[in-house]
Amino acid sequence: MKTLKIAVIPGDGIGPEVISEGMKILNRIAELDSGFQFEFNEFPWGCEYYSKHGVMMDENGMDKLKEFNAIYLGAVGYPGVPDHISLWDLLLKIRKDFDQYVNIRPIRLLEAAPCPLKDISREDVNMLFIRENSEGEYAGAGDWLFKGQENEVVLQNGVFSRKGTERIIRYAFETARKEGKTLTSISKGNALNYSMVFWDQVFEEVSREYQDVETASYLVDAAAMLMIKDPKRFEVVVTSNLFGDILTDLGAAIAGGIGLAAGANINPERKYPSMFEPIHGSAPDIAGQGIANPLAAIWSASQMMDFFGYENYGENILQAIEKVLLDGKVLTSDMGGTATTEQVGNHVVNYLEEILNAQKTKS
Repeated sequence: MKTLKIAVIPGDGIGPEVISEGMKILNRIAELDSGFQFEFNEFPWGCEYYSKHGVMMDENGMDKLKEFNAIYLGAVGYPGVPDHISLWDLLLKIRKDFDQYVNIRPIRLLEAAPCPLKDISREDVNMLFIRENSEGEYAGAGDWLFKGQENEVVLQNGVFSRKGTERIIRYAFETARKEGKTLTSISKGNALNYSMVFWDQVFEEVSREYQDVETASYLVDAAAMLMIKDPKRFEVVVTSNLFGDILTDLGAAIAGGIGLAAGANINPERKYPSMFEPIHGSAPDIAGQGIANPLAAIWSASQMMDFFGYENYGENILQAIEKVLLDGKVLTSDMGGTATTEQVGNHVVNYLEEILNAQKTKS
């Protein structure tokens, strides 16, 4: 039997509550499939760990994580620890040190998920954002000069290497070709006269190798407007670190809210483990109350199954989430219900079992 080793970092706030429900889903799939099993190892890293030890993770933490097939992250951030410390010393450190240069965020309107747009069908919202995840505006390059003086100057430099830009664009083209979809590049070449002009140039160069893929290019402000007015024009989307971060939160609002937003941080070469996470943050205001929405964490578990090559189970998990949304009886308060985090997770498990048993009966 194949053993899939998962490093679990529940993290801060509601992280432990939602991640436990995702683990429940994964374990149930493994119980119903004799071909593989999960081995979970939890690490207590995060802001609480920082408050006790002065660091967000063990000094040899990255060496420990290298031994795993994937990382399952709950949330990072809590009052009392500056955001730039919690982000840079854990989440971004893992992304960068493990060269997880592909960030994948699905913007898919599941059946019965709430959508604030009028006259929009479920089929109109089905985007796959491929975000550059290792450099760009989040490279951390810059300086702070004359701090505290009247001539204080702050420099925040975006870093766009040919290697980094070309590989993410090529990955997006390969994805669009495989799925038979259009590819849209989003930049801001009219104002960012170095980085985004370069991005557009590389996109054009790579596109010549993929004549079979229909392409489009938009400025980021126009893209934000069109995501609201005409979301169906976006299928596979490739963009920079900052623009991808912002636009996928907009996409989450369109596709049911942040409680349904999942993300994958992928090292395509599999030299290092990839990382899967809900993107809703730690929500400290509701932590410990048992009312956090676990569906984004469960969706990220679906992405993990896709990454391991079990796309059928990945889709089954999404089908189970849809059934939970459709019956509407067991939902957390952010989605208009009164259920607890655990109750929602159990409801997903019940529907997942129903789906898998129906498939076995057919076969």
